[in-house]
Amino acid sequence: MAITWIAAYLALGAFAGVFAGMLGIGGGLVLVPALTLMFAAQTQFPAGEILHLALGTSMASIIFTAIASIRTHHRHGAIRWDLVKTITPGILLGTGLGTLVAANVPTRPLAVFFTFFVCIVAVQMALNLKPKSTRELPGPLGVAGVGLGIGVLSSLVAIGGGSLTVPFLTWCNVRIQQAIGTSAAVGLPIAIGGTLGYVFNGWGKAGLPAGSLGYVYLPALAILVAATMVTAPFGARLAHRLPVATLKRIFAGLLILLAAKMLWNLFSVP
Repeated sequence: MAITWIAAYLALGAFAGVFAGMLGIGGGLVLVPALTLMFAAQTQFPAGEILHLALGTSMASIIFTAIASIRTHHRHGAIRWDLVKTITPGILLGTGLGTLVAANVPTRPLAVFFTFFVCIVAVQMALNLKPKSTRELPGPLGVAGVGLGIGVLSSLVAIGGGSLTVPFLTWCNVRIQQAIGTSAAVGLPIAIGGTLGYVFNGWGKAGLPAGSLGYVYLPALAILVAATMVTAPFGARLAHRLPVATLKRIFAGLLILLAAKMLWNLFSVP
């Protein structure tokens, strides 16, 4: 791998780590469009598989950030492990279905769906929209069913599920601290299930670059994880010193621009 691309992956990982730590969001929303643009600029990546590789690599990186988040939230007693246990079977089934769908959807329609999802999350972030606590948690089957939906959507866009899990738990009268902590814990089965799905569905695909494990590009993954783990704690400290509400709006605008640029590049290639 050229030194230029090593530096680029390091910079991307550092950026994603800072904002993940500062705003409490997963890095997938910024990693996927950025990786898509980077992979597209390298000749060894087949055009028809670029987005799938970006999704798989981003999903694999969430495993490591989820583990770090779980340790922190568990120390503060902020994880409802009973809910994690109940929702995980649906999550695992959902991520399996989601990665299967993603692997069989062409790049352009998948990119349109990703961009649409990013725009929804960006608007929610910019306007700080939060659901009101208006109901109680459903029974075990209901929670598992919600997990199924969260797993499908999360694996399709390679996120840890925080933008879906936290609003659901808040809506169901779970305290916000526990909603965030439980969402962080749920991110681990999402990441593991999604990663295994992208590895399995990309296994044996012709033309993938050297160093790929299915749809996970290992060289980029290793660099991204190293950078993210270093900078995420720094971002968490910044959250107490900077105007987070303003930064959320700036970041939301950046997400939309990145996703739009990714979409433009994918559709401008014949």
